[in-house]
Amino acid sequence: MYRLVEKLSREGNPPSRIGLILRDQYGVGDIKKATGKSLGEILEELKVRRGVPEDLANLLQKAVRLLNHLSKHRKDFRSLRALEIVEGKINALARYYIRKGKLPKDWKYERERAALLAK
Repeated sequence: MYRLVEKLSREGNPPSRIGLILRDQYGVGDIKKATGKSLGEILEELKVRRGVPEDLANLLQKAVRLLNHLSKHRKDFRSLRALEIVEGKINALARYYIRKGKLPKDWKYERERAALLAK
């Protein structure tokens, strides 16, 4: 099971997709019941961890899409409000991951660097 998780991760699949592949193609409904460890624990044990956690990376991508939209449509106040909400979620999630030690203590969200972080 560990080799399969490592192989799928090295192919570039995020943890959520690895879980779906294990469920759909290999019949593993719950990896924690099968191995006794969560998928995140297995990936940390195999040292296949990525820089930014997946949920934070998805929020960063959403912020980048909104920033690109707002650069063309400056009067779109709904999108501006949506960007403010997404940035609030990013900051809250970043505080959580800094507290848990998954992000460095000096990590900070900045609009200019968001496109680089999202990749």
